[in-house]
Amino acid sequence: MYLHPPYYWGHMNGKNLYVVDFQQGDVNGDWISDNIYLVGEKPYGLESPFVDNITLIIQDGRSNAFYTIVPQDNAGYNPTIFLGDFTGDRVNDILVSIDSGGSGGYAFYYIYSFISNNAIEIFNHAKFDEKYTYEVTYQDYYRVKVEGSNSKRYIIDIKYKGKEYLSEIYHADGKLKEPIEGWVNPLGGLYPVDFQRNGVYGLYATQSIAGRYNADGLGYVQTSLEWDGTDFTPFFQTVGILG
Repeated sequence: MYLHPPYYWGHMNGKNLYVVDFQQGDVNGDWISDNIYLVGEKPYGLESPFVDNITLIIQDGRSNAFYTIVPQDNAGYNPTIFLGDFTGDRVNDILVSIDSGGSGGYAFYYIYSFISNNAIEIFNHAKFDEKYTYEVTYQDYYRVKVEGSNSKRYIIDIKYKGKEYLSEIYHADGKLKEPIEGWVNPLGGLYPVDFQRNGVYGLYATQSIAGRYNADGLGYVQTSLEWDGTDFTPFFQTVGILG
């Protein structure tokens, strides 16, 4: 019988833990469905979306043995799990997604391979953020340059922001009143996509581009990634502006 989360899991380390998401599928490669639980503490009540002490618990469908994985960042909002084959070995991997609740709209993402009941982290949002960094610089004539550590460079035409916005930043001749730098926020969205329609998922990653402050959104860096045997590497990247 399937119980809709959150429901009581048990007592661990002095805390009452609840199941906040649950999936079934073979994740260890023995072709027998396993039970995958995402559990955590609900310090502000069952109706609150905030969860602390988030832990991934995997029950082997063959032996009924339990295995636990504690993500590095294990507190946040609306934690979920997704099962899908990201590496092409025809066995489900486990994607854990947790919203941070921060003003930048960033989130925590982890993907684990669990072949033969051996947990291997194959994606970590913090490592992604460290690897893909950007400089955002306002230019004369209503343009913003976004330049990445991957040598990619994008130019955003910000005339769509309107006269009032532009008049705060530019002189009438289109020259900047003063130097302005924005930034690209950490990973905010990570979506599994079967790009090739072959049952193997890639990743579609989004990071918001901020201007003078976080609410001054300029667009998104959108990166599509696929597994190359050792890591998720980009095969396509674009920048989209906010309408």
